[in-house]
Amino acid sequence: MQPLLLLMAFILASKAQAGTIIGGHEVKPHSRPYMAYLHRITTSGRKTCGGFLVRKDFVLTAAHCSGSSITVTLGAHDVGQHEGTQQVIPVKKIIPHPNYHPKFNDIMLLKLQRKAKLTAAVSLLRLPRREEQVNPGMVCSVAGWGRLDLYTTTARLHEVELEIQRNEQCISLYRSHYNTTTQICVGNPEKKQSTFLGDSGGPLVCDNTAQGIVAFGKKNGKLPRVETRISSFLPWIKRTMRRF
Repeated sequence: MQPLLLLMAFILASKAQAGTIIGGHEVKPHSRPYMAYLHRITTSGRKTCGGFLVRKDFVLTAAHCSGSSITVTLGAHDVGQHEGTQQVIPVKKIIPHPNYHPKFNDIMLLKLQRKAKLTAAVSLLRLPRREEQVNPGMVCSVAGWGRLDLYTTTARLHEVELEIQRNEQCISLYRSHYNTTTQICVGNPEKKQSTFLGDSGGPLVCDNTAQGIVAFGKKNGKLPRVETRISSFLPWIKRTMRRF
């Protein structure tokens, strides 16, 4: 991507529609078979988000990706096409974390109306163990569907690599809106690689394990950004899935 376009994307991000993977690349089709595309109905219209399959009948995403109704598409690479690999499943129950706040506990489970059929294009993503940690300097990835810059849209799945940052960097940028226990600080400020709101709910994948969920960041695209730390919510995730 040309540096000028990257610069414009970051300066004018607040004027762009909810977007996107910045500075990433298109993934090999169906190489991220855990990815879920969320089509949701909200009071302000039709919106999209990302998510990922953690059980045959459960998708994990961000709580701010809620809506009056949600339909999940699994097995997709190009969401603008009716690919034979796709499974479109309505959501039976939307379960945000009971203590969700726009900046905290941004995690949600979606109980699917029926179980997904696991195939080469649809599979589960491993959740972390409670004791697993991500450390500054680790390079992880986030995938999503959305704008590639201010003017370029795509229906194909793209991915970007993001470096884990020290907590102090997010404390400095977000102050009281950053919690070191339940959130992860991601994105090297020296690199123009990032996610934006349209990628919300997608997984931060480190060593084939979902360690975070895309949560929020500055509207102008300034790095680093904040992810929900999945390991802090494992008891709630497991307890909720057992209930259903």
